[in-house]
Amino acid sequence: MKSSDAEKLQSEYTKLVEGLKATEEARDEDLIMSNPVLPQDLLSEAVPGNIRRAEHFIAFLQRFIQYLMTRMKVTHTISETTPSFLQHLRELVFIEAKPLRFCSERLTSLVRTLELMNIEDYQPLQEVAMFATLVSTYDRGFLLILEPFESEAATVPNPVLHLACLDAAIAFRPVVERFSSIVVTSGTLTPLDMFPKMLNFTPVLQESYTMTLARRSFLPMIVTRGSDQSQISSSFQTRNDPSNLRNFGSLLLDFAKIVPDGIVVFFPSYLYMESTLHVWSGMGILDMIWNYKLILVETPDAQESSLALETYRTACCNGRGAILMSVARGKVAEGVDFDHQYGRAVICIGVPFQYTESRILRARLEFLRENYGIRENDFLSFDAMRHASQCLGRVIRGKDDYGIMVLADKRFARKRSQLPKWISQNILESEVNLSTDMAVATAKNFLRTMAQPFRAKDHEGISSWTPAQLEEQIVKRKMEEERVERGEEPVAARQRDGGNRAVGAQADEFDDDIDDEMMMLDA
Repeated sequence: MKSSDAEKLQSEYTKLVEGLKATEEARDEDLIMSNPVLPQDLLSEAVPGNIRRAEHFIAFLQRFIQYLMTRMKVTHTISETTPSFLQHLRELVFIEAKPLRFCSERLTSLVRTLELMNIEDYQPLQEVAMFATLVSTYDRGFLLILEPFESEAATVPNPVLHLACLDAAIAFRPVVERFSSIVVTSGTLTPLDMFPKMLNFTPVLQESYTMTLARRSFLPMIVTRGSDQSQISSSFQTRNDPSNLRNFGSLLLDFAKIVPDGIVVFFPSYLYMESTLHVWSGMGILDMIWNYKLILVETPDAQESSLALETYRTACCNGRGAILMSVARGKVAEGVDFDHQYGRAVICIGVPFQYTESRILRARLEFLRENYGIRENDFLSFDAMRHASQCLGRVIRGKDDYGIMVLADKRFARKRSQLPKWISQNILESEVNLSTDMAVATAKNFLRTMAQPFRAKDHEGISSWTPAQLEEQIVKRKMEEERVERGEEPVAARQRDGGNRAVGAQADEFDDDIDDEMMMLDA
């Protein structure tokens, strides 16, 4: 390769002597910023001489990889900061931090220069280079954790090296530096003051909005008691109690009887889901649920989960109905929509707290407390309710959709204020401290109401514009354009519009032809 690509390698060497300015210019034009993001001072420097030539760089990487292999031969867990890691690296194999900072860019340049095929074969090497760049670039906000076993239950040594990012502001900082105006929007940013603390920025404006609906199309409920009136919870003290698990199973069985089409159930973790399903199987609850709906389970394997999701959608479409058992932090909860018949009800069994014995989580909690003044309990509660809100939002994907949201855990009643505004304001006091029987009765009444005829015209004037409002906004839009053409400032028109500024901004999406807009509305 060296002889056949000598000219390419020499050309690359010349460019590297001049520095990484071309990379900086490419980033300025690129809509997607590279990862890891390099500091500005690093981009202005030339690549160190000991890794400019390809053969020198490969030898440098080999030494670094050999060092990592030696460090991973441990029998106990080790945690250390990035400066400590770099000091040990320098003392043992005499590798300085500066060339490490250029590893990611240098490897990318080499692969591009040689026009290598099968890029996926070099992915492990790219991960090592990215690790080298990150560990040598940031002296705070990261922690290295070396564990001798892949999991706590493992008995055969299989060491794992974690580079944990403790400071989310590191990833957000390049966005702030590059763009002058940033809008952070989501349906689960509650409480609003937590994100500015974690991302280390001062917001100019903070607003929380409710949903404008022509009818109450979603029913949030908090179930705290089972059919035997005993409290239900997934807390450590009661999570394996047979009575507690039986009440969870009875809740799911009762909803499987009355809810049409699809039901999505979220558990706090894969381990808890597996143990719960095992107990339900022994109690015969799963066999009874099978009489009403198909049961599918999400697994950590992406291919198996995709197949289960496809089968779930098929069962919902052909009238069989199905229940998808998922995990609050899994693939289904993060990015799969269950609109219309795919999700008529979502049930959160337990509060999805993180595993508090995780060393990475404990290190992050300590970092947030020391640097941003965020208490451990505040962050854990915020994170759990954010994931619970994400799960609930899977079933409402439009103003014509409807669904039932069930939070099954007594602790949700205390954390109601941490739910997003659009959910918390729709929870009635009579729907907070429910037993299983009361929740089923409330759900029946809701489904009966949703079965009544509802026309698209009923949205007009509430969650959508009437023809008169649409015409008025288009006329105002044309008047503003005429003012701009005459060189006038259209601010007065916006001021007269007052509270309708957001509405006027939405008119940008419409064409200038009023007749075409009216036809679109009628359609």
